[in-house]
Amino acid sequence: MYNVMSPKAEEFISHEEIIETLAYAKKNKKNLELIEEILKKARLKKGLSHREAAVLLECEINEKNEEIFQLAKEIKEDFYGNRIVMFAPLYLSNYCVNGCVYCPYHLQNTHIARKKLSQDEIRNEVIALQDLGHKRLALEAGEHPTENPIEYILESIETIYSIKHKNGAIRRVNVNIAATSVEDYRKLRDIGIGTYILFQETYNKESYQALHPSGPKSDYAYHTEAMDRAMEGGIDDVGLGVLFGLNLYRYDFVGLLMHAEHLESYKGVGPHTISVPRLRKADDIDPDDFDNGIDDKTFEKIVACLRITVPYTGMIVSTRESQKCRERLLKLGVSQLSGGSKTSVGGYAEPELEEENSQQFDVSDTRTLDEVIDWLISMGHIPSFCTACYREGRTGDRFMSLLKSGQIANCCQPNALMTLKEYLVDYASEETKEKGEQLILKEIEKVPSEKVKAIVKENLVKISQGKRDFRF
Repeated sequence: MYNVMSPKAEEFISHEEIIETLAYAKKNKKNLELIEEILKKARLKKGLSHREAAVLLECEINEKNEEIFQLAKEIKEDFYGNRIVMFAPLYLSNYCVNGCVYCPYHLQNTHIARKKLSQDEIRNEVIALQDLGHKRLALEAGEHPTENPIEYILESIETIYSIKHKNGAIRRVNVNIAATSVEDYRKLRDIGIGTYILFQETYNKESYQALHPSGPKSDYAYHTEAMDRAMEGGIDDVGLGVLFGLNLYRYDFVGLLMHAEHLESYKGVGPHTISVPRLRKADDIDPDDFDNGIDDKTFEKIVACLRITVPYTGMIVSTRESQKCRERLLKLGVSQLSGGSKTSVGGYAEPELEEENSQQFDVSDTRTLDEVIDWLISMGHIPSFCTACYREGRTGDRFMSLLKSGQIANCCQPNALMTLKEYLVDYASEETKEKGEQLILKEIEKVPSEKVKAIVKENLVKISQGKRDFRF
């Protein structure tokens, strides 16, 4: 049944192959010779197969686990440096017709506050996000054919891109909406979205159907094959993810990697990003009702093994996780973070009243964006608001070829520094600004090309003088 090149979900995510892979990994969890062989391959930094990755995840040899963590750190630094891309979610509507048992937006939840932003309300939210310093948004909406049709999503994206407030502008909108048709994906491409993101929640079909008892999302195959349709519709960059805590994590870890392998083989380019959310408490939802929660140590190993296996893929951790957890994950492969997030419909322009709770899940990291930026700078990371690749056409296989060759450093490092400078001038507190300026002086010397370095220095001066949006 397993066929990485098949367009059918049950063949490129083969249950039998996952079960055999998990048995193989368990059998070899202390096989020193095999684990060393896999790590030798991993050090080439060209990735691993799902079966090899499963062995590393299962590994019970302490010294080899330390090597796994160290290698993940090295790979992240090699491909992404110390840059951390920043974004924020924007929830448009929590109207939903699905019956997902883990999400408070499910149709049967009659006491959550149902909201849908008007275009004027979206403008207010975007201005508030711009005033924080954000340049990149992830658009979120429940699945509802009349409240949230594709026309509403497209109009909202047009509104977002149209707003220029003071020095603020949203330069890239990623979209996380329900699986849809090739025709709708073409419309999203034509309006200029960044990455199309869709979480699988779980790759175990039996568990998936139990977790999604009703609504369009209950169709496992249609949901799982969505990325193929998105790419057929011309969207170059797609983002995968599972919701850890719903199903057994080993199963979903392997399924996630098989999906990445399928996209690489069948469509010619793997996922642009992988997200690793964990189930959180929310209205009408208690994580203790599910028996598959994972502790922080296991979570860290999942992230490390993902980084080793898909070295070219961006990895995202949101404010679902605590500051302490996010700090550890940054060292193991994470390259994108949200900051100052609201998971309610509205809430950036005006704080939501408690009785109006419309949030999708509780946020663990409740710091402001400036506090997150200050924290990252203090640890030696470069908070990046860069969106240049999308606006310069460096997407899909074009982006991956630059990343794999190492040439992306001549774009990403300068763009990160220039967008950080914009943030420091326009939005940062005095303390953050002082730390950030010192970091820029240090990091600019690491730009590989002397010509590029000289241009960056000139542009940094121009930014101080009021000019904006320089990019390579």
